[in-house]
Amino acid sequence: MSLTRFTLRQIEAFACVAELHSFGGAAQRLALTPQAVSQLVAELENVLGFRLFDRSTRRVLLSSAGRDFLPSAETLLRHVHGAESAADDVRNQAAGVVRVGASMVLASAALPAAIRAYQAERPKVVIRIRDLPVETLVDAVANGDVDLAVGPDRAVTDGVHREALFDSLWVCWCARTHPLARKRMLLWQDLRNLPLVAAGRDHEHSVAQMRVGTPEHERVTPIDIVDNISTALGIAAQGLAATLAPAYVGVMARAYGLVIKRVHDPEVLRRVCLYRSKARALSPATNGFADFLAPWISAWSSKIQK
Repeated sequence: MSLTRFTLRQIEAFACVAELHSFGGAAQRLALTPQAVSQLVAELENVLGFRLFDRSTRRVLLSSAGRDFLPSAETLLRHVHGAESAADDVRNQAAGVVRVGASMVLASAALPAAIRAYQAERPKVVIRIRDLPVETLVDAVANGDVDLAVGPDRAVTDGVHREALFDSLWVCWCARTHPLARKRMLLWQDLRNLPLVAAGRDHEHSVAQMRVGTPEHERVTPIDIVDNISTALGIAAQGLAATLAPAYVGVMARAYGLVIKRVHDPEVLRRVCLYRSKARALSPATNGFADFLAPWISAWSSKIQK
């Protein structure tokens, strides 16, 4: 017997008649005629090969075989109703799994707070964070390793959409005892002969590109490159070097006791973007979280950069 010979409508009619002991009552609940309900049950009995009810003029009772089959029918309907509910949740962006890649500071400070706020409204949405190097964020979206990514402005391929979220000044972070901490105004030329540590190849590239039009002997060049911003901040906290990083890094830098110094003439901005795939259809849960995250993280940046 092929399972495809069952119909959910037949099972639903059988379970309803079994509960109400009446074809007429089942017809009212299912918005059908009694004849239609009787036909559905007869068709199911024909597929099963046994009678489901012992019919009388006064009452409809389950047959012995019907009693044995009823638990399986009810279990099937519960699973169907559960599937319908799950589909409603997915369609309404209320359930699903979203994978978000982000650079270290955003992955550790911004995204967990955003997830907590979002799950207060959508508790069935599961959001997984992957902390990734900046230079891999766009590829992770393009390859389908993550659904969304948040990080510094990078070149994108045709299959990835980039949305600007906020801008952040590149600033100098140093210990309170560092000579730079006493300067009222900090210029790029003040950094030229001082030890600087850069975090990650992306930071190294960004620092090297600052004031790229100036003569090579006047450019700011880091003396050391570390993989993680936390390491750069730790080195700066001991007064061994200063570090250049976006102002939003202050969410971590202030915990190290570092002070922020704006660098003038000119001031340089870092743009943070949200990346998502254009080549693949995103789930409703992914689109829902992306729509929530864009304004949320913009407000977060304004607050922590004050």
